[in-house]
Amino acid sequence: MKIFSAAQIRNWDQYTIQNEPIASFDLMERASMIFTNWFTQKYDYKDNSIHLFCGSGNNGGDGLVIARLLHHLFYKVKIYHCKIGKTNSPDFDYHQGRLPRHQAVEFVQINEGDPFPELPQNAVIIDGIFGSGLNRPVSGYWGDLIGYLNSLKARRVAIDIPSGLFADQPSKGSILKAEKTFSFEAPKLAFFFPENYQYTGSWDYGSIQLHPEYYQQTESIYHYADQAMASGMLRKRKVFDHKGSYGHALIIAGSYGMLGAALLSTRAALRSGAGLVTLHCPKIAYPIVQSTIPEAIVSIDTNEHFIEKIPETDQYRAIGIGPGINAKPPTINALSDLIKSSNSPVVIDADGLNILAQNPELLNQLPAKSILTPHPKEFERLFGKTANDFERNELQGKKAKELGVYIVLKGAYSCTACPDGSFYFNSTGNPGMATAGSGDVLTGIITSLLAQSYSPEEAAILGVYLHGLAGDIALEIIGSEEAMLAGDIIEALGKAFLKLKKTRRAFE
Repeated sequence: MKIFSAAQIRNWDQYTIQNEPIASFDLMERASMIFTNWFTQKYDYKDNSIHLFCGSGNNGGDGLVIARLLHHLFYKVKIYHCKIGKTNSPDFDYHQGRLPRHQAVEFVQINEGDPFPELPQNAVIIDGIFGSGLNRPVSGYWGDLIGYLNSLKARRVAIDIPSGLFADQPSKGSILKAEKTFSFEAPKLAFFFPENYQYTGSWDYGSIQLHPEYYQQTESIYHYADQAMASGMLRKRKVFDHKGSYGHALIIAGSYGMLGAALLSTRAALRSGAGLVTLHCPKIAYPIVQSTIPEAIVSIDTNEHFIEKIPETDQYRAIGIGPGINAKPPTINALSDLIKSSNSPVVIDADGLNILAQNPELLNQLPAKSILTPHPKEFERLFGKTANDFERNELQGKKAKELGVYIVLKGAYSCTACPDGSFYFNSTGNPGMATAGSGDVLTGIITSLLAQSYSPEEAAILGVYLHGLAGDIALEIIGSEEAMLAGDIIEALGKAFLKLKKTRRAFE
């Protein structure tokens, strides 16, 4: 799914109005109906009083329609028109005229300087004050009003985007802190960045049937990797395939005290479909690996406790390195040798990334289309600090282009930056995956997909999606985010593949 800018979404609205064709106030009606259906199906607020704060523009117009629709569903509704500017949008005026007569829905106008309204304890606030067309920070009286609404012990739900939040750039000024946000047609770029979670809360989106031709004709560098995209990448297996058909993966991992990382990466690679997986590890790991992962081939390093020599790599279709390898000088030399000698992409994680951060000259020697999988602190050590998440995203894309590699920035909505300048935010995963070894599992999955001849881009995007999907399935099985272990993600990979296969068959 493409993620469009606020300007592109406005153009998409206009394209739909002109080419469906549909009147703008009818499109507003359709959008508001989608919001109302979501609101009433997902949240049981019928016993609460609903207070809609509406600006004078089209976001406020959406609020008026939602108020009317909720009233017809027997919700207790009250509208506060925040009189911002001298005139209302034409669609606002049109839908104000369609409100139930005789003050069946109470309508209160708030002018700049008026006392702020008092709301009951169980109030639900629906925010339609400012939309995605906002072009400057909110301050003054209206900023104070937003601050006041944030201070109330009320539930806050935002229409399309929280008031004061910019969709495509860092935000300043007063911003409404929504508990839930519903976005029209697609999520906004700002929703994917940690700094904005305090404003969006948990968010959802729904299609309002904007014209498909605009979507097909309009480019965006930002994408949301959803189930349809991931299932489309997944390949079918053929009846006469054999283990050689699915490649030989090499995992270089582990050191004294960190052998678990090696085991997790190796098991994940096997569970993700590689035909053969070899683990290269220190001597001390040999009996542990042979007894716990009999399906793996074991390559023993010359050192007892850490990696100091890389094996011959010609027989391997994919290589993953980093989990638990430590950063001893001989290990640094071994990683350097691998980077300089490899003609194929390498997946680098964990201590491998820390070595790159300590030896930045190695970054420019990485094999083309290699895959780096840093978490935020590792990213910072590699490429430096940034002032905000938008700048970090920009830096991530810049480095992916400069180095000709894929950079997977791990976290909620893990983002894969590609050498061609495109970005893919992931749609799966949960906080239960914030546990030791989860990243090692991801290394194994991506390396396994590379061994199966998925392209580096497919391996990164599909690998991240599968990792998160397995985490979501594991959560259903375990029942609690707090109780999840990295090994639970591995055990759920079979069901994750099955889910994608079912989705793929539905599209065939």
